[in-house]
Amino acid sequence: MKSVWSFILSRPQLPPFSETTAAQKVRAAEDGWNSRDPQRVTQAYTDDSEWQNRSEFLSGHIEIEAFLTRKWQREHHYRLIKELWAWTQNRIAVRFAYEWCDDDAHWFRSYGNENWDFAVEGRMCRRIASINDMPIMEQSRLFHWPSGRRPDEHPGLTELNL
Repeated sequence: MKSVWSFILSRPQLPPFSETTAAQKVRAAEDGWNSRDPQRVTQAYTDDSEWQNRSEFLSGHIEIEAFLTRKWQREHHYRLIKELWAWTQNRIAVRFAYEWCDDDAHWFRSYGNENWDFAVEGRMCRRIASINDMPIMEQSRLFHWPSGRRPDEHPGLTELNL
């Protein structure tokens, strides 16, 4: 039987958001994306979720999962940090950076902003992302942790002056 505490921790943060629940939502999204599991990540979005990602426009789980599968097939050693920027009743704005390398071992740090809209059940119904890639040298990487969830003690974007 699940404890009350594990139920509270597993319960999604629902709108309207407070600063605390918005920050929890951002960290949950970061954790999901750092799993690099397209099926897991896709479940955080409504069935008819609309995305604008750079110059791509996606709609629904099938397109989102296919996009994420392609993304993580070419972005190796992916590590992401998200940070809460602003929030309202059912919207959250984040800024983020992630590091990755391509098939030729060229490293990049990608920076961006996302605007999120949420449905009443707490899943995202719209995601608008603006992203810029910057080539970096491997020795300039700042995101050093084993694949998966960023450890709590690892600095965030503000602490890294990003």
